[in-house]
Amino acid sequence: MQASISSSARITLVGAGPGDPDLITRKGLKALATADVVLYDALSNYELLDETPAHCQRIFVGKRAGCHYKKQEEINELLVTTAREYGHAVRLKGGDPFVFGRGQEEKAYAESHGIPVEVVPGISSCISLPELQGVAPTSRGYADSFWVITAHTRNGGLSDDLFRAASSGATVIILMGLGRLDQICALWDAEGRGELPAMVIQNGSRPNEKCWVGTVNDIAERVAAERDKGPGIIVLGETVRQHADFEHRIKHLKNT
Repeated sequence: MQASISSSARITLVGAGPGDPDLITRKGLKALATADVVLYDALSNYELLDETPAHCQRIFVGKRAGCHYKKQEEINELLVTTAREYGHAVRLKGGDPFVFGRGQEEKAYAESHGIPVEVVPGISSCISLPELQGVAPTSRGYADSFWVITAHTRNGGLSDDLFRAASSGATVIILMGLGRLDQICALWDAEGRGELPAMVIQNGSRPNEKCWVGTVNDIAERVAAERDKGPGIIVLGETVRQHADFEHRIKHLKNT
């Protein structure tokens, strides 16, 4: 038998931003300040847990490529049961809850069990991290639009949209794709775009941030040799030329 729903049971899905704890919204901080329990993932900055009250229960439900602490179905159920038990449950998710964050699945599951859900949007890594590097996803003379694509599909293959994007003139921003960077670059090279500017950002907006700029032809090998296990994004497009180190990198390649 299911426990009865407390009159105070409610859920707030909070986007924590790309990594820097200062990049969460004021509304997100207000939600944390009134949380009775918080379920946080691996991409949210743990410093944000300090914004919760002393009585707040903190539960890690992190997921990263190749390492799932809890399955999504378990997280959905835990979110409901903790809201019923404690009251205000905050689901703290890296970036924005609805940009490859499965926030909609969690919202639908909770609401199907009679628990109200509020969504607090977050700053997504797909636009914020290029911006912090001085690269605009769209910019006159460089790109009129941008694509945001995940490298992983439910069946484990590459997204069909990556094959379509390889021939596009848009800036293409790929999330969760560092482990397949060589395959992704091969798609662009097959379209005759091996010299297209490319950028990879790992642990973006955090103290241990790394950034590589170059071209489709040269970046994969460098990143594979130097990256760690942290999250990252891939940016492919002419807008990468705006990065302060791009021209220096191209000159270096020509001289080697």
